[in-house]
Amino acid sequence: MALRATIFKLELHVADMVRGYYDSHSLTLARHPSETEERMMLRVLAFALYATEGLAFTRGLSTTDEPSLWEKDLTGTILNWIELGHPDERRILQASGKSERVVVFCYGGHASQVWWQGVQSALARVQNLSILSVSPAQVQALAQLTKRNMILHVTIEEGTALVSSTDDSVPVEIAVWR
Repeated sequence: MALRATIFKLELHVADMVRGYYDSHSLTLARHPSETEERMMLRVLAFALYATEGLAFTRGLSTTDEPSLWEKDLTGTILNWIELGHPDERRILQASGKSERVVVFCYGGHASQVWWQGVQSALARVQNLSILSVSPAQVQALAQLTKRNMILHVTIEEGTALVSSTDDSVPVEIAVWR
């Protein structure tokens, strides 16, 4: 029998001082059996950093033709394509052709640096690409906030996101590599 996704309910309050975005989102997250809590919480952080009315979680790990998150306009044009981890350079090149902006969140520490060094020259011509990195220790601290029903407040200021729950808070520094 196949394992089923675990469902999480999230009330997310975003205060983004950089973009001037202040809103609340009621979200349902499905965590694939092979997805870790760390990766799921990084998806939540990515959502908070790029939150808009049109941003949505995709089918994620269960499909290869969609990113972790995307934002589409009313015509179906992809505005934001957000990946997690270390996607292959062909995938990034395809995404850059399909969307207005591509963002890759790395969270593997030294492995992320090695990945970026390996693909950096091949992606040099991609104009709509951003590469962000979060340390593995901070992602693990985020995972400690995981509950089946969560209320999280995310305050974003100049390269830092403060993620707070009713029990704890985790400051997350976001390094911009490109």
